Amino acid sequence: MKIGIIGAGHIGAALARKWVKLGHEVVIANSRGPDSLRALAAEIGATPVTVEQAARGGEVVVVTIPQRAVEDLPKNLFAGVPSDVVVIDTGNYYPSRDGGISALTGGQIESEWVSGLLGRPVIKVFNNIYSQSLAEKGTPKGTAGRIALPVAGDPPEARAKVLRLVDELGFDPVDVGGLEESWRQQPGTPCYTRDLDARSLKEALASADRSRIPEYRKAADDAAKAFFEAQKKG
Repeated sequence: MKIGIIGAGHIGAALARKWVKLGHEVVIANSRGPDSLRALAAEIGATPVTVEQAARGGEVVVVTIPQRAVEDLPKNLFAGVPSDVVVIDTGNYYPSRDGGISALTGGQIESEWVSGLLGRPVIKVFNNIYSQSLAEKGTPKGTAGRIALPVAGDPPEARAKVLRLVDELGFDPVDVGGLEESWRQQPGTPCYTRDLDARSLKEALASADRSRIPEYRKAADDAAKAFFEAQKKG
């Protein structure tokens, strides 16, 4: 499969590395341009490209950038990209990093906001797992205690393709349903960064309370503030 990745941070690099090892053809882009990615791409076995080229990089395109940066992507980035190309959103909203986004603080679901900006349906996945777990903890299907990942989004056939990709990467895919259900895996929710097996993940997703989203977000943001401050200084 040909896969484009927009964003070369921890999650983007982990996905690129794993997909290349699985035999997929991966192109990767960031905001600074292909030259800044040549060393990483050579190490992984991916091809560094522009953001526009990554959006046209194949059957699946992954957008894995800070939430605030979605607004800075080129306008009409996916114009002319075939409708059957699956767009994955791995993003999370952290106010201490991304600043105030009124639509999100007002209650809009994070990936619905992303979908609106991109002008494309998106599939929400890989947002609730630490990059180290994503890189190192995949196991063969049927392994006891195999980590499960929630997958939400539309249309169903796009979600089905992503469910297969998650399984191939070494994780049990859990079908959460349409994008309107993706709030269940946003920062701070019961399933967030907990490396749960499929049964426990389903229980955590079911226990999430939409009225508590502001509380969930604040807890996650408070826990991450020191990390974001360190990144700014570094």
